[in-house]
Amino acid sequence: MNTNNNEKLNTNDGFTSKLGFTLASIGSAVGMGNIWRFPVMASLFGGMSFLLPYFLFVILIASTGVIEEFALGRLTGSGPVHAFSFATAQRGKEKIGRKLGFIPVLGSLALAIGYTAVMGWIFRYNFLAINGSLSSFANDFSLIGATFEQTASAFANNFWIIVAGISSMIIMSFGIARGIERANKFLMPLLFILLLGLAIYIGTNPAASKGYKYIFDLDFSKLADIKLWVFAFGQAFFSLSIAGNGSVIYGSYLPKNEDIPSSAKNIAFFDTLAALLAAFVIIPAMAIGNADLNEGGPGLMFIYLVNVFNKIEGGNILMIIFYLAILFAGFSSIINLYEAPVAYIQEKFGCSRKMSAFLINAFGIVAAIFIQGIVGSWMDFVSIIIAPLGALLAGIMFFWILDKKLAINEVNKGRKKPLGNWFYPLGKYLYCALSFFALVLGIIFGGIG
Repeated sequence: MNTNNNEKLNTNDGFTSKLGFTLASIGSAVGMGNIWRFPVMASLFGGMSFLLPYFLFVILIASTGVIEEFALGRLTGSGPVHAFSFATAQRGKEKIGRKLGFIPVLGSLALAIGYTAVMGWIFRYNFLAINGSLSSFANDFSLIGATFEQTASAFANNFWIIVAGISSMIIMSFGIARGIERANKFLMPLLFILLLGLAIYIGTNPAASKGYKYIFDLDFSKLADIKLWVFAFGQAFFSLSIAGNGSVIYGSYLPKNEDIPSSAKNIAFFDTLAALLAAFVIIPAMAIGNADLNEGGPGLMFIYLVNVFNKIEGGNILMIIFYLAILFAGFSSIINLYEAPVAYIQEKFGCSRKMSAFLINAFGIVAAIFIQGIVGSWMDFVSIIIAPLGALLAGIMFFWILDKKLAINEVNKGRKKPLGNWFYPLGKYLYCALSFFALVLGIIFGGIG
């Protein structure tokens, strides 16, 4: 097996505390899926009738896939390229592993490019909210729609995309401890505070009760709908950011005494909490504004919610707080997505951290400018094909290719009590089967959630 040092990360830089790692990992999971997808899924499929399967899948994925990706990264001290080659080298197929490991890196870069374009939208909307432009659109829904259409069209938002890319570049250039970890220690607590504050304020409006009724509605007959279970799994899968890249690379920065299963549990809890807080903000707010609760996607966040906030007392202030929270959520995700390709440049070509961050983010800016008019289809393809493929490959490497004893020993490092015997068969058979299921449905039906 090739253990050439230039193919492994510089382990001098890493997370300095359990809190820093946990917040950074939560940040990688909390993203647009929690904000514009989770609330509408809860609404479309009957609130609690959707939440119960969703919670079940979150527990399953956190107990297998999240643990597996962190452990694979820590074991090899590297991203997916070297991690996959390490696993397949035990079967005399090192080159195959290296080639397969490049798939999650490309997927991470492709998602990061899409996120850069979306972050450009969010930066622009923060600016428009602060200068009062969005509030001036009250009672004119067509102006709100026209604003988003102009923002999301080809070559229309170049300046703010550059701002988004440069901001990411600056944070990443400082490294893990002084850049990513420090940024998430600031971003994540503020995100939760902002969402909680918004949820409490909106809850004081009597009209919000209609939204809570949607959230807590439990109709057992809906649980017989296979489509509900499919979408619940898809939402849980992508919400936890399992794609064979970000979690693997973050795991490579972990010290050997870190309790990975405990961290996975915390990440799942806070990611779900963020999604619920977003639901408690968005669904009651839309009920107050008499909006259609079935609306989702980018239009929900950039068109319908602007109209909703304009109908709520103090809506101009709420709008500023809301888009600031979205900005924080986007930042934490984008730096995680860029991390895998940045680390690959470091380990493959021996570039410095700053140079690697500059090259990858600069490429991301240029690519985002060119694809900004097709961001929706771009993100759909990557998230429903490339992401589950990367997750499936990582699962296969850890549960099917890597030596079982080596894999379990890595998971149990840092734990006072070994993980139960349920972990390995649950991950090897059920988790890998469901990951394959997600990929097949993505190919056949064009998406699962």
